[in-house]
Amino acid sequence: MVNNRNKRLVMLCSIYKSPKKEGTYLYIPKRDDFSQVPDTLKQMFGKPIFVMLVNLEQRQLAQVNVEKVKQSMQEQGFFLQLPPPPENLLEQHKERKARQTP
Repeated sequence: MVNNRNKRLVMLCSIYKSPKKEGTYLYIPKRDDFSQVPDTLKQMFGKPIFVMLVNLEQRQLAQVNVEKVKQSMQEQGFFLQLPPPPENLLEQHKERKARQTP
């Protein structure tokens, strides 16, 4: 979408966090419009908590690629960000030990 007044590209996105799943965020093109989000996802996500409104054309995101977010919102009407997998420190330690042993 283009704002004719200043000719800058604008793609607004509302970001919500899940009260049920820590680190899980839902991105939708229009604030409070969850019509494109499947019912099963809405149930698993819980009551969305609004975090912020961002212009995806002018901002980088910390955990996800902006292009993936834009593509998903255009194709599906939303983007779901899941938390990164937890670090398994015990496995990392075992792997280091195995490499050290001749």
